[in-house]
Amino acid sequence: MKIVVDAMGGDFAPKVNVDGAIDALREFEDLEIILAGPQALIEETIGAYADAGALASVRGRLSVVHAPEVISTEEHPVMALRRKKESTFVVGMDIVRRGEAQAFVSAGSTGALMAGAMFKIGRIKGVARPALATLLPVPGRPMLLVDAGANVDCKPDWIVQFGMMGSAYMRRVMKVENPQVGLLNIGVEAAKGNEQAQKTYEQMAKPQPFAFAGNIEARDALAGRCDVLAADGFVGNVLLKNTEGVISMLFGLLKGGLMSSGKGKVAALLAKDTFRDLKKSFDSTEVGGAPLLGVEGAVIKAHGNSNARAIFCAIRQARQVVAGGVVDLIREEVARLSVSGE
Repeated sequence: MKIVVDAMGGDFAPKVNVDGAIDALREFEDLEIILAGPQALIEETIGAYADAGALASVRGRLSVVHAPEVISTEEHPVMALRRKKESTFVVGMDIVRRGEAQAFVSAGSTGALMAGAMFKIGRIKGVARPALATLLPVPGRPMLLVDAGANVDCKPDWIVQFGMMGSAYMRRVMKVENPQVGLLNIGVEAAKGNEQAQKTYEQMAKPQPFAFAGNIEARDALAGRCDVLAADGFVGNVLLKNTEGVISMLFGLLKGGLMSSGKGKVAALLAKDTFRDLKKSFDSTEVGGAPLLGVEGAVIKAHGNSNARAIFCAIRQARQVVAGGVVDLIREEVARLSVSGE
């Protein structure tokens, strides 16, 4: 299996991308990685890997493709892709398009990744819009939020497809049997929400290649009432950012409260292992990134502030998507997806 990694994407490139790629090669013997970036710089960064012996053992499965241009988050995605023909996005995604690799991983511009995946790799036939899928921590097992921000103005049939693609991902990657797909709304009743939500509910309630769990309110999003939460990308991104903010605030308040007194410090010491495990369960680093579902290849968007561990996890996630045949399953199920108006 071959995976292309954008060596120049993210805040700490190229070191964390190179280190994460080498770590992944050490872990997975069936993996080959192609690093896209300025040849000389990437080769120098590879040579600086901390464990020379470990590097030597995987060097034969690590290659570099010269991509001297980088698309920043400030640039207009489509214009930058057209102008920068030798960027890491264009060069890397062209490799996937030609079938020379099965996946592309980047911590760079979300807009460029979305546009590049659509125009370079291409959408699966029948998919209206690819969608970003993000795993959120839920008691017992994670829940997948689709769309997490790739499409801010969505039609009802797009959201139905988001639910279908999310169901395929949970079945093949997370090994969840018969995933329950919920619709993010302001109430549980079928008549709740705006026109978009009501029409989406009507379509999801019809026979579909996934199990529909009904409307899910935002306050119940992390309560484990569904495995996939389908949403308009604008609303989904608001939920995602709010969840991240609330979790960060709660941990900060908890730490501040415990450290404010002697008794609190003793309690914190006694519960140290519990707090460590709890924090780890909310750690986005271990997720690695968000898959872009609906394109002809495994495309993973890692966080812009990813460290080497996060890049490793993003590569691991890409490997799971490829090994699980998620793209093939989405291709099969979108062909028989029943939506109103078809």
